Amino acid sequence: MNETTSKFAPINTICLMILAASAFTWVLVYTKTVLMPFVIALFIFMLANSSANWFSRHWKIPYNLGIALNFLAFMTVIIASISFISNSIESFISGADIYADRLNDSLDWIVAKAAKHHIHINADFITDSFTKIPVFNMVKSVGSLIMSFFTNTLLITLFVIFIFMGKASAEKPSLVGRLQKQISFYLLVKIGVSILAAGCTWLVLTSVKTELAMMLAVLTFILNFIPNIGPFIATVAPLPVLFLQYGFDWQMLLVLVLLTAVHFVVGNILETRWLGKGMNLDPIVVVASLIFWALVWGVMGALLAVPLTAIIKMIMEQHEATQPLARFLGGGYSFR
Repeated sequence: MNETTSKFAPINTICLMILAASAFTWVLVYTKTVLMPFVIALFIFMLANSSANWFSRHWKIPYNLGIALNFLAFMTVIIASISFISNSIESFISGADIYADRLNDSLDWIVAKAAKHHIHINADFITDSFTKIPVFNMVKSVGSLIMSFFTNTLLITLFVIFIFMGKASAEKPSLVGRLQKQISFYLLVKIGVSILAAGCTWLVLTSVKTELAMMLAVLTFILNFIPNIGPFIATVAPLPVLFLQYGFDWQMLLVLVLLTAVHFVVGNILETRWLGKGMNLDPIVVVASLIFWALVWGVMGALLAVPLTAIIKMIMEQHEATQPLARFLGGGYSFR
């Protein structure tokens, strides 16, 4: 009986892990409305707590004052972002008719160019196809999504306040301390490189007088938190605006080249140098975690995919049964 039990022990363990993972995923989806703001609040707490401790050690600023300064900075950034985005969306929607005329002019230009090369294009078909695309409704939906994202700040703020109020004065366990240190460092570096990428994007777009430059810069800051895919989307996002504004002209090519260079330097050189090994996650695991968290929590899940997966990996490292999975997440696998 003991031999039979030991024989099927690995299978039982795998089945239990699959059931636990399924239950965990169901809980994440079912409690998304409350759990997601709570997780964001925890990350803010980690970052603010580490920052306040650093201020206390190096600048002799009282801990509570450091917390207050971090909270004030957080609220300032949120309010400024809401203001910039709402103004940009309002200006874009108010100029919808102008952009529609520019789109028609660009289509006429494309048809004329094709005719010179003896390529026949049905202009009416293209025009009808473009008019059926709910471009401006999509823009409004994106704007509503962004505004809804920022309105959740109230709930996140409440969670942050309760977390700080319930902060224990006792020494943190080693796992919690390591989690806070690693996640705080990752978030700090990520925020820094995202601000740098957004600032460079704003400078590039402003240099060619691109409309919606500020909104695109804020979008770049947000997208930079999404690994691999985010910087690519941020690079090509200004192109439709430039097309509507200038058509196929040198401005579009210049912006594409400069933004590609910006994201290459910031993402592949500076971020890699400052983060080092980062979260010790395999690149394939990062992409897989991005897909998983995006399916579970949408856009916010994609933004938080890396730190959430790193937390799961560090927790798995504490238990012998899940240590092989933790090594797998860190790239300790071979297909040979």
